Amino acid sequence: MKKLELHWRILIGMLLGIVFGVVMANTSWGPGFVSEWIKPVGTIFIRLLKLIAIPLIIASLIKGVSDLQDLSKFSRIGGRTIVLYIITTVIAISIGLLLVNIVQPGNNVNDSVVTKITEQYQSTASTKVASALQTKERGKLQFLVDMVPSNFFEAASSNRNMLQVIFFAIFFGIALLMVEDKYAKPLKDFFDGLNEVVLKMVDLIMLIAPYAVFALLAGLITDTQDPSLFVALGWYAFTVVGGLLLMMVFYLTVNYFITGISPMTFLKGIAPAQLLAFSTSSSAATLPVTMERVEEHLGVEGEVASFVCPVGATINMDGTSLYQAVAAVFIAQVLAFDLNFSDQLTIIVTATLASIGSAAVPGAGMIMLVIVLEAIGLPQEKLAVGLALIFAVDRPLDMCRTVINISGDATVAMLVAKSVGKLGPPRPKNWDDNYPKKS
Repeated sequence: MKKLELHWRILIGMLLGIVFGVVMANTSWGPGFVSEWIKPVGTIFIRLLKLIAIPLIIASLIKGVSDLQDLSKFSRIGGRTIVLYIITTVIAISIGLLLVNIVQPGNNVNDSVVTKITEQYQSTASTKVASALQTKERGKLQFLVDMVPSNFFEAASSNRNMLQVIFFAIFFGIALLMVEDKYAKPLKDFFDGLNEVVLKMVDLIMLIAPYAVFALLAGLITDTQDPSLFVALGWYAFTVVGGLLLMMVFYLTVNYFITGISPMTFLKGIAPAQLLAFSTSSSAATLPVTMERVEEHLGVEGEVASFVCPVGATINMDGTSLYQAVAAVFIAQVLAFDLNFSDQLTIIVTATLASIGSAAVPGAGMIMLVIVLEAIGLPQEKLAVGLALIFAVDRPLDMCRTVINISGDATVAMLVAKSVGKLGPPRPKNWDDNYPKKS
């Protein structure tokens, strides 16, 4: 009997996790049981993915840059990657602004809902506002300063410093290109081997993916404090999700007409990474799987995938940028704060810059939203109220926008690979083909 493909097993795990979570949430002992015995499986899975994120970035980026053989190839791939990431980000923000101005979800939220949400999330929102204001005071180019580590080992000790690790790996790879081959070859061989070992670790971790997403979704359902808020903010959630779906249609269309990859082939190839992104709400945690799927299932050669995907996981936030655009206008609508055309352009510029410079900031999406709100002139005393509105439904929407973030990374990887002649035909395989079968 043929074994189900990985993405179907993950999807089944997600659906069963939701059903199980709903059942447990309606019993007196269920939430405690899920918290004590089910959620740890999901937590361990995310920790395993984060465990190999830094080694994977170091090995794959150094290998990818050194495999380019000359700096002109690196500059060509690097330049096209950054330009494409900026273009897709601007398109995502524009889609979000278009939808939120058409739907106007803020006009459907009454004062009683605003009061209830503010009381529930005021404390957390105020903390985020304080962090954002502190970030803003550090200077316009602080994010560039934060990219350069003063101590590699300190940078590599935390996934929050991923942009610093990327800087070091690229710097190291460029230096490796410039030394004589007799000195470079032993190091290249080492990082080639390290890269293969880390990718095999990804394969092993993915064996528990269906069970882990079951645990993650069951825990999310039982942790939901007030489901009625999702109904009250339904139009806002609908606008964000609608924008994200349009962005996915954009990716599929661009892939079809430029790379020749059909929508079904793309979705089938990237589906496990999308489902994990949805379950974990983390582009960084999903990065090992994203790279595996892009290279092994969508035909992107390793030297491109190993550069484009790690960079995208830290600076390409199409889904987050779209959400920031919708959230900013939604908050303005709820608080009766008028926005003119100039303010909307300000949102595009600020959200684009925020998506690039937010990687080194913990809780970047929500913190950078404050910067966007300040840029359009929202009074500081209303910032916490505005953020409280978003907190009410932020987790499920965060899951959705993370899917778009990693789908954008995969799309740009394919476009860059196509532009430099490094995109081959998709190489579909069953994930379990990597393992010896029991006799």
